[in-house]
Amino acid sequence: MVNARLKARGPVLLGLSSGKGGVGKTSLTVNLSYALAQLGSRVLVVDGDLGLANVDVVLGLMVRTTMRDILDKGLDPLEALIYPEPNWAILPATSGVTEMVNLGPDDQDYLKKMLQSLAAHFDFVLVDMAAGIGSSVLWFNTFVEHNIIILSPDPTSMTDAYALIKVLKQNFNRNEFFLLLNSVKDENEGRKVYEHLTKVAEKFLQIKLKYLGAIPWAEEVRKAVREQAPFLKLFPQCRASKAVLALAERIRQMSR
Repeated sequence: MVNARLKARGPVLLGLSSGKGGVGKTSLTVNLSYALAQLGSRVLVVDGDLGLANVDVVLGLMVRTTMRDILDKGLDPLEALIYPEPNWAILPATSGVTEMVNLGPDDQDYLKKMLQSLAAHFDFVLVDMAAGIGSSVLWFNTFVEHNIIILSPDPTSMTDAYALIKVLKQNFNRNEFFLLLNSVKDENEGRKVYEHLTKVAEKFLQIKLKYLGAIPWAEEVRKAVREQAPFLKLFPQCRASKAVLALAERIRQMSR
């Protein structure tokens, strides 16, 4: 398991991204954040998919204020937070607003200061980013302290994850990446995917990827998505829930 230690100078900023869509990134972000909150941490989820927000959809939330409102109207970001449960806050983004996808330098600077101000109220901040290598994805990956790349055993997911890592390494000098495998058959499959990708990264990028863990496939995950609730809450005894809870425990230990 991971022997690296997360730097914990104040709130821990975790960015969850993926080269390819459809790997369960948002569901995993929601459940990991929920698990951290259940373990006693104060947790903020930032919907970093600025143009096609869906954290609120996954949770069935009623959104009144988004990041766009904060940027355009200078609203208090604390008033935009939605608390599905105590210690667990969501900062919604917008959907179908193209200008949010490519923010200019001034908006990026304002967004950075706003997020840093919000982060001071929490122990963990998880940023759920869009898939791919768009400008907002790259910006968020440089804003956070720790880059978590979520991928599945699918070959296209592995290829796109490597492409994202390559861009962040070569263009933004990011050198530490945690791999989190999702929808695997078992821990062995997750390990094999990690070992394959880290060999490629060592050879061509001169970096060693860190293995954060693997979440097994479970039918309960799909059911929870339809119910618009965390699978950890609805099905706490399923394989995926137990793996996410163990992952949250590891992250808390690593941040101490």
